[in-house]
Amino acid sequence: VQLQASGGGMVQPGGSLRLSCAASGFTVRNYAIGWFREAPGKEREGIGYITGTGATQVYAEAVKGRFTMSRDNAKNTVYLQMNSLEPEDTATYYCARPRNAHQLAGNRLSMARYGLWGQGTQVTVSS
Repeated sequence: VQLQASGGGMVQPGGSLRLSCAASGFTVRNYAIGWFREAPGKEREGIGYITGTGATQVYAEAVKGRFTMSRDNAKNTVYLQMNSLEPEDTATYYCARPRNAHQLAGNRLSMARYGLWGQGTQVTVSS
């Protein structure tokens, strides 16, 4: 049972990237997925949450209007489309599955509520 994030890279300010979070060993449509990022010297922060159907999505203020989550349950994969990237978006990005639940209520971006983490993928925004 694992998650694997990919798609990171280096991009200029204003550019776009799409990250993928591929699940194996479980059916991702049965679970909400959270996206997190960790910038150098900063704590890991939650930036997005999407339910199994995609009907409910939550975004952190820092990325709202620029980032969009989607999922292709046939491919067992969740995506994070990142547009209008800024240098402040430079971080290692992670996807995660909630701990002991298929979906969450309340604070859906709390790192402590997630128990299965993929390895991170690095995103660097620089001119």
